Amino acid sequence: MKIKTELMHLTHKHAFTIARRKASKSGGTTNVKISIEHDGLIGLGEAHPSPYYYGETIERIIDVAKKAEPILGTDPFLLEDIIDELYKAFPNAPSAIAGIDIALYDLVGKMLEIPLYKYFGLNPDKAPATDFTIGIDTIPVMLKKLKEASGYPIYKVKVGVEGDMDMLKAIRDNTDAVIRVDANTGWDVDEAIEKINEMERYDIELVEQPIPAKNYEGLKKIRQNVNIPIMADEDSVTSDDIPALAGCVDMINIKLMKCRGLRDALRMIHIGHSFGMKVMLGCMSESSLSLTAAAHLSPLVEYADLDGNLLITDDPFEGLKQPNGKIVLPNRPGIGAVEK
Repeated sequence: MKIKTELMHLTHKHAFTIARRKASKSGGTTNVKISIEHDGLIGLGEAHPSPYYYGETIERIIDVAKKAEPILGTDPFLLEDIIDELYKAFPNAPSAIAGIDIALYDLVGKMLEIPLYKYFGLNPDKAPATDFTIGIDTIPVMLKKLKEASGYPIYKVKVGVEGDMDMLKAIRDNTDAVIRVDANTGWDVDEAIEKINEMERYDIELVEQPIPAKNYEGLKKIRQNVNIPIMADEDSVTSDDIPALAGCVDMINIKLMKCRGLRDALRMIHIGHSFGMKVMLGCMSESSLSLTAAAHLSPLVEYADLDGNLLITDDPFEGLKQPNGKIVLPNRPGIGAVEK
């Protein structure tokens, strides 16, 4: 198998700010398209680096892809062996491995001439609705984003900064839709308890990652003192993280770019459910290529936050659709994301 990389620049419709990253991603983001060729077919994957996770960069992704080629071998169906070797060789490159993992699954689906949801034995009609994310901004701009996304049944509102309760109140005053809240580690334990109890009046479905990662006792204290369910995100990176979260949270958020692709995402879904947790499939700043890959697993989960393609102006791929938030999977072989 041969591997090739190409940069993809994605432009945000609006500046995107979260509590953990004080600076806005105003212009956009640069991702890497990964192509794996075998017997005349090409599998496509996407990697989005997040410095928060192992300090990963674009340069590291490209370097890992180049060094990974000898590991790929000659049989794409040896997915378990290949990806295990990638884990061992590149422990600090989650999105690079995710991009390779996605490309391999795309290649296998194309070789079998079936979409990935059939490969996994899933019913596409069971895919959940995605939420639409409203990043931190001034209240007038946040209300503008809400208006532009009118018609979606679920919104995820980013909080975790000064004035966030005023932002949340303004959103609730202007929509009857389901609201989820994501603090992205922005509070301490006592502040989280106070604010989560305060926001009960706004009929909030769940609160995601209220405090910095690895504070399990803090998460337990929060969960014991609030009524709104708590979801882990920055605490839920790979399948290895889930046992420690048992009893601390009600839900986990799985992202391909954190967990190194579809292989560990599938494992995380089943492990999370085995601990009685509900599961969300989420995303970072990604195109329809990797979002569609994740969406093929969505019939297995309760929640979806697969809206990255809706937040950019120049998506280079066509794949999943989200009419009124409902995820509709393509029926093409593999991932089913095609370049425009």
